[in-house]
Amino acid sequence: MTESANRQPLRLWPGVVIVVLQLAFLHVPGYIAPASPLMFFGMLGSLVVGTLLIVIWWLFLSRAKRSDRWGGLALLIVVHAAAILLADTSARMVAFLPGVPWLCAIFVASLFVKKRTLTVVAVLVASLGWTLVRTGGVTGTMSTAYAWRWSETAEQQFMDSDAAAAPSGPRDTPVTQTQAGDEIVGWPAFRGAGRDGVLDGVRIDPDWSQNPPRELWRRPVGPGWSSFVLAGQRLCTQEQRDEDEVVVCYDAATGEPIWVHQDAARFWEAMGGPGPRATPAYDDGRLYTLGATGVLNCLDIVTGNPVWTRNIADDSGAPVPVWAFSSSPLIVDDLVVVHAPSAPDGNGLLAYDRVTGEPRWSGYAAGTSYSSPQLATMSGVPQILMITAEGMSSFAVESGELYWKHAWAPAAGADRVVQPAVVDDGAAVLLVTVDGGTRKIAVSTDASGGWTTGEVWTSRSLKSYYNDLVLHRGTAFGFDRNILAAMDVETGDRVWKGGRYGNGQVLLVPGQDLLIVLSEQGELVLVRATTDGFDEIARMEVLNGKTWNHPIVVDGVIYLRNSEEAAAFRLPG
Repeated sequence: MTESANRQPLRLWPGVVIVVLQLAFLHVPGYIAPASPLMFFGMLGSLVVGTLLIVIWWLFLSRAKRSDRWGGLALLIVVHAAAILLADTSARMVAFLPGVPWLCAIFVASLFVKKRTLTVVAVLVASLGWTLVRTGGVTGTMSTAYAWRWSETAEQQFMDSDAAAAPSGPRDTPVTQTQAGDEIVGWPAFRGAGRDGVLDGVRIDPDWSQNPPRELWRRPVGPGWSSFVLAGQRLCTQEQRDEDEVVVCYDAATGEPIWVHQDAARFWEAMGGPGPRATPAYDDGRLYTLGATGVLNCLDIVTGNPVWTRNIADDSGAPVPVWAFSSSPLIVDDLVVVHAPSAPDGNGLLAYDRVTGEPRWSGYAAGTSYSSPQLATMSGVPQILMITAEGMSSFAVESGELYWKHAWAPAAGADRVVQPAVVDDGAAVLLVTVDGGTRKIAVSTDASGGWTTGEVWTSRSLKSYYNDLVLHRGTAFGFDRNILAAMDVETGDRVWKGGRYGNGQVLLVPGQDLLIVLSEQGELVLVRATTDGFDEIARMEVLNGKTWNHPIVVDGVIYLRNSEEAAAFRLPG
């Protein structure tokens, strides 16, 4: 802005210092500790404290003319507020962060030219540019994917394609699961029959350079972060399709749809995008699904017709959580158990009659959590474990009675997502959170039937966010934020760390000491599940787009999906 001859020049150096620190607090913590409280507090400080300091400097320390000071501030507020209101819904969050800090930086930089017109143009471009873009959510490290606002989303492209067409009717596809002894061959629930990501009886040829996985089929799918369940040849998952949340049953051999069940519900949030989060569960001819807004369905696996329907938001009084209802149903005995975070009375663990859908009991599991109920046997007693914002609790299967509770609150804003991992002897369990790391909890009972728990160790060697771990030969393998790592279960010490696979998911092949990793970038990777150090032995690209969904493996075939497409590959060997 032009200065008269009798005025001192603008004092710009404080503004420069402030915006340099502002941008440093915005970006540097994300490189040091992605998706951590440090990162979020750094971003918040950049937005609130940095912007406040810029305002103080400009109004009282800049030496600008009074009309320029107040006019410039009004310009910044009015233009950027208008940009936020006019921006695509998906871009409004980034119009604040990083939009406001970068607006401050561009404003200060424009002052060096000393032309009001250039400053006005710079502010208009820096603010209104956000109205031209939309986002496709963020990655696990909080990196944002941008696209032109007028371009079609992956969901819109899918809805315009033939792949979104409803099947003409249920097809004659086998549903009965084959049995080998007492073991059911299939994938009946989230992370498998034991909900632990372990692939017993699987053998893979690790030499993918000579004998890589062979693609069987590939198809577009609606958005959502559910995984698959497989009953016979019926491969089921959840998707968002425009204003309907759907449960889809595909033919596992071809990827062709068999039936589609629709509910008039839509969930969307800016970071994860649209769609349901929870994985279905299968038992005795019926499929149990929990939608993002709380719709709990029991569907006939042959036809997709509803047997009964509940809404856990209505039943518990819980509001739809920020990241949606994400609890994958647990089928145990004659119950289906789910979690409704933030139920007003704290009784968020809900059990329904598996046959009729009638409520059976509720258990105290208060606070926000995106974990799912886990069946475990501790000290010889079957029980349901539930990770919550307060820590971990255990409940009697038949009544919901509280057996024991271990308190360990996470840091502010660090919600818990992953499943508890029960140590082999059933006397200890691992509780994982992204901010505090991993805690081993010893669990025991006395002669009178009372329960006690105690902290064995707390370690920051493994800090998982929404990436479940597996246990093998006394070692926990999982993600330390977005890097694969191994941790000694006895001591909590880190064994090794390596392999930047983003926020991916992992399965264990215990018979071969192998990990199957599905990276956030859609790569399929084989890694040695040993304590000898990180050793990647094979890798190939299998999916396009951000991939957070858990893979499944049945009869030598791996079934994969993300928010844009699904595919099946025959594993070698």
